[in-house]
Amino acid sequence: MSKRPAIGVGIIIKRDEEVLLLKRKYVHGDGSWSTPGGHLEFGESPEECAIREAKEETGVSVTDLKFRAITNDIFERDGLHYITIWMEGRYLSGEPVVNDPHEMAEVGWFRWDVLPEPLFLPMRNLLDGRCYASSTDQEQRNGR
Repeated sequence: MSKRPAIGVGIIIKRDEEVLLLKRKYVHGDGSWSTPGGHLEFGESPEECAIREAKEETGVSVTDLKFRAITNDIFERDGLHYITIWMEGRYLSGEPVVNDPHEMAEVGWFRWDVLPEPLFLPMRNLLDGRCYASSTDQEQRNGR
């Protein structure tokens, strides 16, 4: 039986100059920081998944969703391979809370210039530019 990559969706939730991050616990990437996110469910769009995961994991609602990038994430030690679809949204409402203490240790708002370490592999890949960015992101980087 061949192993196939799983599809994950990460949601970058922005509030002013901050991003919402959570510290992972008891799952692959244990102890690392990432945005809310999870597995894309059958019949679900990336936007629907992002909205659902943000609410389920942190109690936060988002709006103005847009596609940002795709990362190809291989967790060699764990034998896992994910294709992560990165969405971005604007914070709408809700006070961030740890809704699942079995999967996350803490949650909070962080400034982009002082992100906590270590970062979860997919987020590290995204921030380091190891991704397939949306054409809008490419145009912004090229000054268009």
